[in-house]
Amino acid sequence: MKIRIKGNSIRLRLTRSDLDRFAKDAYLEEKTEFGNNALTYALQRSDSSEELSADYTANKITVYMPKTYAEKWEDTDEVGYSNKFVFDDGKELFILVEKDFKCIDGEVLEDQSDNFDHPLDKCE
Repeated sequence: MKIRIKGNSIRLRLTRSDLDRFAKDAYLEEKTEFGNNALTYALQRSDSSEELSADYTANKITVYMPKTYAEKWEDTDEVGYSNKFVFDDGKELFILVEKDFKCIDGEVLEDQSDNFDHPLDKCE
């Protein structure tokens, strides 16, 4: 699972095996270590939520996906889900959770063998 943050937006991209694990466990977590500190980010299925939401506590970003989204996502061509989440103080966070496709970012140095096939077959 990859994370991309820009301003008040967050995007999680999941590979095939990430999505398989999330479908099985209802939870997926990654960690980026900075010496003695770490930033943890997670995707968690929520039985009570009706839209994507998120929180940040103790150096951990957790994105919550409604159970209805999570249960159908693995078995469909649905690319992902998004939401403009509004916190209690009125601030907004745009959240996007999507499948990670091959050749989306142009020339990439990372292994993309576990990524989903590009929907437009544009890999060169």
